[in-house]
Amino acid sequence: MNFLAKFKETVFSVLPVMAIVVLLSLTVAPVGWRLLLQFLIGGILLIFGLTAFLMGVDIGIQPIGERTGAALVSRRNLFLLLGVSFVIGFLVTVAEPDIQVFGDQIHSVFQAVQKDKMVYMIALGVGIFIVLGLVKTMLQLNMKILLLICYLLVFLLAFFTPDEFRGVAFDSGGATTGPMTVPFILALGVGVSAVRSGAKKSTDNSDDFGLTGITSIGPIVAVLIYGIFLWRFGFAENSDLTTIHLAEDGALDAGSKSFSVFFEIIPHVAKEAGLSILPLALMLVVFQFTLLHLPPRQLARMAVGLVWAYLGLLIFLVGVNGGFMTCGRELGFILGQKAAQGGLFWKILIIFTGVVIGAVVVCAEPAVWVLTEQVENLSGGTIRRKFLLVFLSAGSAVAIGLTMWRAFSGFSLMKILIPGYGISLLLMIFCPRLFTAIAFDSGGVASGPITSTFVLSFTLGASQACGGQGGFFGVIALVAMTPLIAIQILGIIFNIKNKKNRGEADNAGLR
Repeated sequence: MNFLAKFKETVFSVLPVMAIVVLLSLTVAPVGWRLLLQFLIGGILLIFGLTAFLMGVDIGIQPIGERTGAALVSRRNLFLLLGVSFVIGFLVTVAEPDIQVFGDQIHSVFQAVQKDKMVYMIALGVGIFIVLGLVKTMLQLNMKILLLICYLLVFLLAFFTPDEFRGVAFDSGGATTGPMTVPFILALGVGVSAVRSGAKKSTDNSDDFGLTGITSIGPIVAVLIYGIFLWRFGFAENSDLTTIHLAEDGALDAGSKSFSVFFEIIPHVAKEAGLSILPLALMLVVFQFTLLHLPPRQLARMAVGLVWAYLGLLIFLVGVNGGFMTCGRELGFILGQKAAQGGLFWKILIIFTGVVIGAVVVCAEPAVWVLTEQVENLSGGTIRRKFLLVFLSAGSAVAIGLTMWRAFSGFSLMKILIPGYGISLLLMIFCPRLFTAIAFDSGGVASGPITSTFVLSFTLGASQACGGQGGFFGVIALVAMTPLIAIQILGIIFNIKNKKNRGEADNAGLR
């Protein structure tokens, strides 16, 4: 347990975003000293909260998943493995801080959407598609074909879903895979791949990846179905899609309050955090008597981990709701107003701001570091972390830049998603299987706590200032989509380079 290491990791995640906000607020987009100070306090709370939460994940939540997975695999019972994995995936997703924040963001825009129902639908999608991903690993199904079938289903459902709600659905796939869900999914995928019986393990380690990518499709499917039932079958009126709760100046209600807002929201946030962690605690108790049978010392350590996770989630949500998101939305609103009413300079500036934020944010996400480290280790160092980060950063920069362009130009999100996913699926033909698996995993992890809090708030503010003509959601979807293209291009380049090196080596051997 290394608190300082976690703290350093989180500081490097949050500080770049805080620096950009301070720079913008002191120059082209002044948000006022009170809101800026609230943002800084919220950012500090977010750092300490996320640090404590990640500690809880390391010493409590992740070991529960790993030990449960090992115990299930040792039973050699596929149905038991899949059933329990579904339950764990569902409960871990409900506790994911990104999802809690994302649910609040959706309800702040769409009155018809209840946060709890949305969170449960997303968790249901995660649970079902974790099962699908494990079946793929156990039976050695072709991942590329499975991804093609899943995304054809996604776009078929999207055709019947209201246009305004499609962005929410695609955003949910990226928001799901955060600092709690990703370590669990990665550990489960690698563990099942390593101990799979009766099947030959892939020589390129591609079986170790892909579970996160498949899992992130589940929430998209679930939320699209939720949207169809909500609006197509009369559970809500289409007019509810445009009913928003945002304040007219772009800020959330907390923005007009004093610093006491941090204390005022604690009771509500404490209840939310408790409801998120309680199912995990009950799961630990049940599994202790049925599967794990851990010695008291290990059980106590996991219980301490859950306490860390609860306290961390509480502090994280207080910081996020007390000032971090509020300032992000106000900043986006100010720049959006200037882009909508001003000339070409302000339009270029807001796009450039989105590009810079995108390039910084993806390298700051904790889950990205978890994945890139695992890729470098499992590839024996042949796939370097720095190359993955460069391509992920470029993809995220393009994604958020496009989102800011869309805010004031008003084009449909599907005009980017359909060709984007089409290119992604086409690249699978030429890309090595390992890189395809890594690419779809990267799409899931590229959008984490910072994207789901500050970046989403920033783009919501810009969209509101421009009248919502481009839609309020979609930024997480684009951040999750661009790595699919970027990493597969890296894989094709990597493959060409390897073939060239082998050819040169063969020619040298013939001389």
